[in-house]
Amino acid sequence: MPVGATDGSADGSADGTLPAGLDGTLPADLAGSLRAYERFLRSERGLSEHTVRAYRGDLTTLLEHAARMGRTEVAGLDLPVLRSWLAGQAARGKARTTMARRAAAARGFTAWAAREGLLASDPGSLLATPRTGRSLPGVLRQDEAGALLDLAAYRVEHTDRDPARRDDLGQDVPVGPDAELSEVERAVRVRDLAVLEVLYASGIRVGELCGLDVDDVDHGRRVLRVMGKGAKERTVPVGLPAVSALNGWLSSARPVLAGSGSGPALFLGRRGRRVDPRTVRRAVHEMLAEVPGAPDLGPHGIRHSAATHLLEGGADLRSVQELLGHATLATTQIYTHVSVDRLKATYDQAHPRA
Repeated sequence: MPVGATDGSADGSADGTLPAGLDGTLPADLAGSLRAYERFLRSERGLSEHTVRAYRGDLTTLLEHAARMGRTEVAGLDLPVLRSWLAGQAARGKARTTMARRAAAARGFTAWAAREGLLASDPGSLLATPRTGRSLPGVLRQDEAGALLDLAAYRVEHTDRDPARRDDLGQDVPVGPDAELSEVERAVRVRDLAVLEVLYASGIRVGELCGLDVDDVDHGRRVLRVMGKGAKERTVPVGLPAVSALNGWLSSARPVLAGSGSGPALFLGRRGRRVDPRTVRRAVHEMLAEVPGAPDLGPHGIRHSAATHLLEGGADLRSVQELLGHATLATTQIYTHVSVDRLKATYDQAHPRA
């Protein structure tokens, strides 16, 4: 049953709402406050639907816990409730990163509730969680990135690859060495090449890539206009190979897939609508599986690789921050750790007295 819904059961309270934890329904005050907070996240903070859903999931567990403790109104949220909720998460074996994310969601909610006058003070400001530590992201070596892009280009020109290639809908598309590619299949391969070139050239997120429109590409200046997190727009440069791949996609392949529902979308799926992030992830995983020795990464791994290779090539951290659209330099600094880690691994492998 959805949050805030009631079933009108005779066993419920006066408004038909059962206590949280019996049927998953939140008391009316908590459910209404959660909906109001969602509207705030969308309209005032400009967060994506994906991020809002994540907040809603985390906060629903908090509010259900509060209701089981007898707090049926937001005014009843206090530090003991927050701490016991997190303690319960830890007891169930939740990862430290998950607990840190949920604590951050709780702090955001209580800060908003205090500003709105729903709480007399902000208990979340006193909520502390252990530092999680940051894991180093998986990245490709530069030769592996080159091999991936070469493979994508090869697939555009040849039919003797992918004996059981899966299409955007997850269906097998058998292609033997003597088979002729359909016009649609060839268009999809041209799209995948352009997608990979843009991802690696720009380091943009998969959601940002899927959100690009045709007029977001400035071919003369070789830049993209990208709408990032929090509806923040930035301009991102791309190299000549990416521009060439985009030109090939726009001139000969996009018209093959375009239909009445395409609108201004730059990249399209087989059905002519804006390409879905899942389609892009599938294409990246499947092509990387054919690169010998390459790790199994998705589009975000291509983003990590682009940032790492820029720093290895001498780019300064501030420029990489701007390129990636990070709000703080601290987020970008993890890539310096990646580069040092890779340098140490190379040293240990190559130096006779490592």
